[in-house]
Amino acid sequence: MPHITIQMYPGRDDETKQKLADEIVKTASEQLNRGKEHFSVSIEDIPQEEWKERVYNKVIDPNNKEVFVKPGY
Repeated sequence: MPHITIQMYPGRDDETKQKLADEIVKTASEQLNRGKEHFSVSIEDIPQEEWKERVYNKVIDPNNKEVFVKPGY
């Protein structure tokens, strides 16, 4: 608790993904006042041609009140 899922276009290497995950856990740990050992992070590469169907329509949809930061597109 909690698990954080990151979905993004492919193209980043595992080192970059690890750094991103570490920074997100650091910030979340500080903001939620929980030890880093309580967090898990997964990163899923989604091809650009599948983004609308797999991510935007299912998760980012403007009516989804669980999305706190919406993209500018």
